[in-house]
Amino acid sequence: MSRRVRRKVARKGKVVSPIYAETEDEILGLKQYDYVDWTGLPDDTVLQLFSCLNYRDRASLSSTCRTWRVLGISPCLWNSLDLRAHKCDASMASSLAPRCVNLQKLRFRGAESADAVIHLQARNLREISGDYCRKITDATLSVIVARHEALESLQLGPDFCERISSDAIKAIAFCCPKLKKLRLSGIRDVHGDAITALAKNCPNLTDIGFIDCLNVDEMALGNVVSVRFLSVSGTSNMKWGVVSDLWHKLPNLAGLDVSRTDIGPNAVSRLLSSSQSLKVLCALNCPVLEEHTSFHINKNKGKLLLVLFNDIFKGIGLLFVDTTNKGRNVFLDWRNLKNKDKNLDEIMIWVEWILSHTLLRIAESNQQGLDEFWLKQGAALLLSLMQSSQEDVQERAATGLATFVVIDDENANIDRGRAEAVMREGGIRLLLDLAKSWREGLQSEAAKAIANLSVNTNVAKSVAEEGGINILAGLARSMNRLVAEEAAGGLWNLSVGEEHKGAIAEAGGVKALVDLIFKWSTGGDGVLERAAGALANLAADDKCSTEVAVAGGVHALVMLARNCKFEGVQEQAARALANLAAHGDSNSNNAAIGQEAGALEALVQLTRSAHEGVRQEAAGALWNLSFDDRNREVIAAAGGVEALVALAQSCSNASPGLQERAAGALWGLSVSEANSIAIGREGGVAPLIALARSEAEDVHETAAGALWNLAFNPGNALRIVEEGGVPALVHLCSSSVSKMARFMAALALAYMFDGRMDEFALLGTSSESSSKSVNLDGARRMALKHIEAFVLTFSDPQAFAAAAASSAPAALSQVTEGARIQEAGHLRCSGAEIGRFVAMLRNSSAILKACAAFALLQFSYFNCSLPSLVAVMPCTMQASCRMQEQHEFFVLRLQQQLPHLKPKYLPELYFATLNTTTWNHHSKGFFSCHNLSAANFIPSYGRFHS
Repeated sequence: MSRRVRRKVARKGKVVSPIYAETEDEILGLKQYDYVDWTGLPDDTVLQLFSCLNYRDRASLSSTCRTWRVLGISPCLWNSLDLRAHKCDASMASSLAPRCVNLQKLRFRGAESADAVIHLQARNLREISGDYCRKITDATLSVIVARHEALESLQLGPDFCERISSDAIKAIAFCCPKLKKLRLSGIRDVHGDAITALAKNCPNLTDIGFIDCLNVDEMALGNVVSVRFLSVSGTSNMKWGVVSDLWHKLPNLAGLDVSRTDIGPNAVSRLLSSSQSLKVLCALNCPVLEEHTSFHINKNKGKLLLVLFNDIFKGIGLLFVDTTNKGRNVFLDWRNLKNKDKNLDEIMIWVEWILSHTLLRIAESNQQGLDEFWLKQGAALLLSLMQSSQEDVQERAATGLATFVVIDDENANIDRGRAEAVMREGGIRLLLDLAKSWREGLQSEAAKAIANLSVNTNVAKSVAEEGGINILAGLARSMNRLVAEEAAGGLWNLSVGEEHKGAIAEAGGVKALVDLIFKWSTGGDGVLERAAGALANLAADDKCSTEVAVAGGVHALVMLARNCKFEGVQEQAARALANLAAHGDSNSNNAAIGQEAGALEALVQLTRSAHEGVRQEAAGALWNLSFDDRNREVIAAAGGVEALVALAQSCSNASPGLQERAAGALWGLSVSEANSIAIGREGGVAPLIALARSEAEDVHETAAGALWNLAFNPGNALRIVEEGGVPALVHLCSSSVSKMARFMAALALAYMFDGRMDEFALLGTSSESSSKSVNLDGARRMALKHIEAFVLTFSDPQAFAAAAASSAPAALSQVTEGARIQEAGHLRCSGAEIGRFVAMLRNSSAILKACAAFALLQFSYFNCSLPSLVAVMPCTMQASCRMQEQHEFFVLRLQQQLPHLKPKYLPELYFATLNTTTWNHHSKGFFSCHNLSAANFIPSYGRFHS
């Protein structure tokens, strides 16, 4: 899965090309005209440039001029071909065929690319490696090997080849007599006749791997005398008695891999003691063997047993004549040996491959009880293997790092200890160096590992400090979809941290992410989800949200919400739109989203999705977008009222996040009187009452806010009473942890019992209300009792007494501060609502007067001058002290401060002051930024790439 890092690549990924200007005049000429004649570059420089490109870019560049066309088909550029990153069908393969006459090595992905291999007409092909091979059939594989008789290496895996049988293995044996290496994963049955055919027809076959198979004929394998390296890792139903009786007789067997099987200590002992040629026996993650931790090899000097409970680095060091190679640098020391030993090199190359494959499989299984292994040597092994000269080993090691840290794909949780172990071992620098490689396979797997590790905040900080944000932003511009996808996943996870958002924007990450959406608008669900997720996190930042809009992000995200059918993409696109719309008056994104054709209609439609996450984020977006007057009405016209009422009705057992946003969206829409009436008519009262009984504090606030808005209309107020809303609001008012929920519940109850609902009920306009029988007097007494109790919780008799004694503005300010709810600064009331509270000051009920004064105090605090506060104070103190005499005393004290202020004019003065204050008359409701930074990481894949 990995490719070797090319040496002639500079730090920033630019090809190091020498200057061939022959004279000073030539150099000055280049500077004078400020251009380079690319066609005049030396051929070897152009070839070096071409070699750093994938096959599609290479072919495109070859079409620019005649000279480069000739150079572009040079055989040295087409020795190897990697088709994994792009869709390759028969047509594409045929167009590449003229260049593939001398093709030696091919890597592909998936059944469609496998079908296209024969159209390359590369009859001199020596190596074929394929993954995602589940759908490859016997027929396809048989045709491939029949067309490539010079084949020396065939590897299919690591995923299972479920549709390949022994018949295809026999075809391989008959068609490929020069075969040296055969590694197949996940075949159901490997019959004896197929293995016998290999032994008979492939005399040079030295490396066999039947990995994760269900049944393998052990006796037939014992007859393949040419084999030097044999792996049956993960294969079940092995007869270990037969194995120990026969396989030790294989004359050339130097390496045997039985990892992840049920082999026991007796079979291991016999193989090691009886085989004359065996040097390495790999038995990692073998439960039966690991039960005998006291098992040692004392009598088999010079033979290595690799098991999880032994020091693997130290064991490998014993293979060397120089016994100083015992540390964690054993692989590096081997690579740097001046005096090469061919046999040792072959063993070490095989050991690297086996370890990378087995460690990845162990990481994928996410077994319990392996923390000690991973922390002590597993992470270090993967980092050592990342420096291998074998491309597939490097890639698998990077994938292993991306995988072994993940402990919960679904919730994007990683193991902190493992992630930080990688960081301590210098893994971040290694991964970033691989990500800068020109090899796209390495770029992809390294970016995946960086993405998953960056879920840990300490690792994310290290990645940023090491320059990882610039590297990932650069990779996000790649034309290789897999590379761009993993880079976007890395930016997604890094953008969770507020401290990284600005750096991502400065590195050009915002523009790169937006461009990804347009570039892969079809056929790239993974890259679209990650790009949208990263933009959603970035949009939570005020400055970055502006950059997203400038880069065309609004149009891109609306396009995803409208057209994409993949639920993960829909969820992240809706979340991004919600965050873009959540910046109030600081930018025009809210209105801009509403002006995009079909944007609001698409979000309304997404609230009906079968996926809870999509419904939640769509409702959150509509909540924020309803802050804008025009958006609010368009949402309603698009069926938003009906859709959101239906959503509220269906989410009683849903997550608190969905409940909060469903109620919040109704709260936002209900600012409009017409929408408020429509919500009541569509049955929105009952589900909001149900949500008010939720155990989640955030749901309390949004449900109470929506009911407060609805209660402004007397018809809705009566519905709330009839649907049992009074006990629910009373419970919120008295028991909720949230001050805001208690406050808004009290205001809703005040609206319901200030007399207007009674007038409505007496009119008998029951055409819009039910005929449920309710005791309004009893409900009124219950409501007023709890409204009074709520207001009194903010009174402090001692503070009031001190203020009365001093009459000083500072003392009055202290009393006011004690009665203030800071969170109320988020609420915005219309003139009609302020007028209703002012009218409530004249209500015959002292409790409602107190509630009105208390509410006006909250709404005036942030915007009104001291006279308006002073004007409100007497009514507040009247209710709080509950003594008319004390009320009059405070009025006298206030008159001393403001000689022209008269008690009978307090409401009018307050209203006059209000008119001189800047108020937002058109909206009420939380205008919140849903900074939901996840990542879906990991995975996916899990992994964020799953």
